[in-house]
Amino acid sequence: MTHSELAKKIFDVAHLTGEFKLRSGQISNEYFDKYRFESRPELLREIARQMAQLVPKDTEVLAGLEMGGIPVATAISLETGIPVTFVRKKAKDYGTCLFAEGAAIENKKVCIIEDVITSGGQVILSTADLRSVKANINTVLCVINRGGNEAVAKLNAIDLQVKSLFVRKDFPK
Repeated sequence: MTHSELAKKIFDVAHLTGEFKLRSGQISNEYFDKYRFESRPELLREIARQMAQLVPKDTEVLAGLEMGGIPVATAISLETGIPVTFVRKKAKDYGTCLFAEGAAIENKKVCIIEDVITSGGQVILSTADLRSVKANINTVLCVINRGGNEAVAKLNAIDLQVKSLFVRKDFPK
């Protein structure tokens, strides 16, 4: 499947119109429902195949952000053989009481995986959490960057390079 064919399939399956409150608090008249493309094996497999090409060569661990980044990171892990850790928004208060579960990340070269970035807010919070336990992070990959240059600038400001499989202009208006 070509990049443009995948964009059309994702748009057809996951693009919604109406009034939506985003995580950032912004109100939008369009929404990309990541669960609609992440729940389709044929789309998730192709997303992983194409995103695998964007993973920095020296990556030791993929970090899938709760909740939408987790299936994408898992699929990329299956494609690349790179171990994955699953990152919660906050540590659970039972069991291991960890915010990151799975592959060890301390002193490892970690690449964050996110589904859709609008403002970059959750990526910023999760990057701080991961860096607090000595993960070495300088790249975030996302399926869709709908936040454009503003989100990229915020992430660049915390020394993150942003690589996106798709940006808003890749989809129909």
